[in-house]
Amino acid sequence: MSTVTVIGAGTIGLGWINLFSARGLTVRVNSRRPDARRIVREGLELFSPGRADELAARIEFEPDVGRAVAGADLVSENAPDDLPLKQRLFAEIGEAAPDHALVLSSTSKLLPDDLSRDMPGPGRLVVAHPFNPPHIVPLVEVIGGERTDPEAVERAVVFLESVGRTPVVLRRALPGFAANRLQSALLRESIHLVLEGVVTVEELDRIVTDSIGLRWSTIGPFHAFHLGGGPGGLRKWLEHLGSGLEQGWRGLGQPALTPQAVETVVEQTEAAYGERTYAELVRDRDDRHHAVLAALGRTGQSQEEKK
Repeated sequence: MSTVTVIGAGTIGLGWINLFSARGLTVRVNSRRPDARRIVREGLELFSPGRADELAARIEFEPDVGRAVAGADLVSENAPDDLPLKQRLFAEIGEAAPDHALVLSSTSKLLPDDLSRDMPGPGRLVVAHPFNPPHIVPLVEVIGGERTDPEAVERAVVFLESVGRTPVVLRRALPGFAANRLQSALLRESIHLVLEGVVTVEELDRIVTDSIGLRWSTIGPFHAFHLGGGPGGLRKWLEHLGSGLEQGWRGLGQPALTPQAVETVVEQTEAAYGERTYAELVRDRDDRHHAVLAALGRTGQSQEEKK
């Protein structure tokens, strides 16, 4: 891969632009935003302070989709998760991109066969769903559909590994994929606990970061409960606590996102984090992510790339 076209300069698109340019690729940006150049520049300065000029030298801008994907080795699509919009976009990409071009979608919920419905050469479309921020968090869920060429999935894995990601191929395509379904389940109960007045938003965040968040940064839930069973492992743990676990599941909250509920959660979040600017919060988040990855001997965006 030498030339990558990134479609969309929103939060995820900016992360990919930063990562790909930091990895030495030529990045062609296609965005509907009239101020795309300014937005990308600000993103580079935020994500890679001290390297913005170097990375910007590898970035081109082309507002026309057809011209943007012409000659590209890979297309990374990051448009809003609007199915008709994406279907029109992929139909255009399929017409204009070279036959060899791998086409990746960052969609967080839409299925690959739905996305490629009107696309010429649908076998090359693969969902590559990152976690925000994609230039740091290593995981990328890779999902193919019935119309996807297995070789395209393999190529996606190889490419993602080449830019320092950790691709995991899902064995079946389902709405929301895996990571977002897990995140959504935790968010649902978090909102329930806040709306019930059990904890505030800020307290809930502290509970997660100082307990399960810390645990999950080193080992996953199955690994953790395998250890929780002592020498008997997960089997022992489930034999003793399995019935109580099912009862606990039945008691989990199902909050309704009424306007009042949304206002409650947003007000508390703004009270907790509103004193700092978006840029300050992002830098603090990224520094913490880098520290965790360094402690684990892993890399998101390397510190050398960040400088």
